[in-house]
Amino acid sequence: MAFEMRARPLAKCIKCTSHRSLTLPIRSFTSAARLALDVDTGATETQAPPPSTPKKRDPNTVTTAHGERQLLRNQRLMPIGSRRRRAAMQQSGLPFSELPYQCFQEAREYLREDRAEKLEAIRIERERIEKLKQAKVSETEQSRKEIRLQSMQRQLEELKILADINDPLVKKTFEDGKGDMNKPIYRYLADRKWRSYKRRVLIQRITQMNVVPDVLPSIEPVVSTSLSFAGRKVAHGEFVDSLISAQAPKLNIQCYDKGKRLVTIAVINPDVPDVSKDGFGYRCHFLACNIEISPTDTQVNLSKLVEDKQVVLPWLPAYAQKGLPYQRMSVVILNQSGPGETETRPIDVTTIQASDKKRDGFILRSFVNRMKLTPVGVDLFRTKWDDGTAEVMQNAGIPGWDVEFRAKRIEPLPYQRKDGERYR
Repeated sequence: MAFEMRARPLAKCIKCTSHRSLTLPIRSFTSAARLALDVDTGATETQAPPPSTPKKRDPNTVTTAHGERQLLRNQRLMPIGSRRRRAAMQQSGLPFSELPYQCFQEAREYLREDRAEKLEAIRIERERIEKLKQAKVSETEQSRKEIRLQSMQRQLEELKILADINDPLVKKTFEDGKGDMNKPIYRYLADRKWRSYKRRVLIQRITQMNVVPDVLPSIEPVVSTSLSFAGRKVAHGEFVDSLISAQAPKLNIQCYDKGKRLVTIAVINPDVPDVSKDGFGYRCHFLACNIEISPTDTQVNLSKLVEDKQVVLPWLPAYAQKGLPYQRMSVVILNQSGPGETETRPIDVTTIQASDKKRDGFILRSFVNRMKLTPVGVDLFRTKWDDGTAEVMQNAGIPGWDVEFRAKRIEPLPYQRKDGERYR
């Protein structure tokens, strides 16, 4: 009886009219292998699709914003030149100087004629300079002769720039980053590009963080600087970890005037606490002289300078004691010539070591006035107390790694209860 009660739902399901219309294939049980078609189908279902490779784009012919983003994201390349130039090269396939456009070729012909006129003016100016150099004048007129020669040299450099400023091949070479800094035109274009944005950012940083007038009364940068620690570039005013700044950095100094020159590099900290005066003082973390730079020789490794002839004070790690705010590390580039001088002169390192051997209390203003130097560049990074500062100070033998500064608590004034009768 119990079996019949349990089998009734199964019997109802079998007698259901909705299932009578279904005709399902009957497959008997077997121990043989599956069909070849089933095996192949299963294999193709489990196989993963091949990974898609991003499309490679040519930086010389990409013309859309989407293509430029893909080029930068996938290939880590920047597009070369303007979109108009890339579109012209994509359509024609010819070199940039041979594009078959009548207006373009006529404009190039006009620029060639203008350049020929400038070259003739350069030849005439050179002859005038040579004639003036060979002229014999009295001692009283010698100063006027030097001033005249300097003016004519400046005019000659301007003519060299005007001869190539409109050449499309020169602009293309500069945009591709292949310009020769020995030529005046590429120095002029690089200087104009630096002044358009990067120099403004640098002026903003040193003004906002009061490097001027805390370190020097005024600085007008004419050379661009780039600071790097252990191969990592540091932006102007960026915080640098104490373990990274324990080693001397590399400095890239790009000047935009022709010729070689000697410079002095000083790293000054104007935020050194002075407990006795309840204020702040100065400390020199690095000082080196007689460093030669040029428009093509720009790299300066502060750890590989000659100790006897260049280094006055070796590199001291940048640090800030616990409890103190961040401290500014100012990197100042000083030209070894006076305000009106054109040629740089070497400096005797032993003389500086005898007078400026102390790091603490080093005032850069006095040093610049005494040695007759001219500030031409500046850079900046910041340091603060972190997990590695104590270790850096111990390794460098700097005392005070276990000292913590705390803000002085200002006691409130005693509360004086007023007479209640005055409020009635």
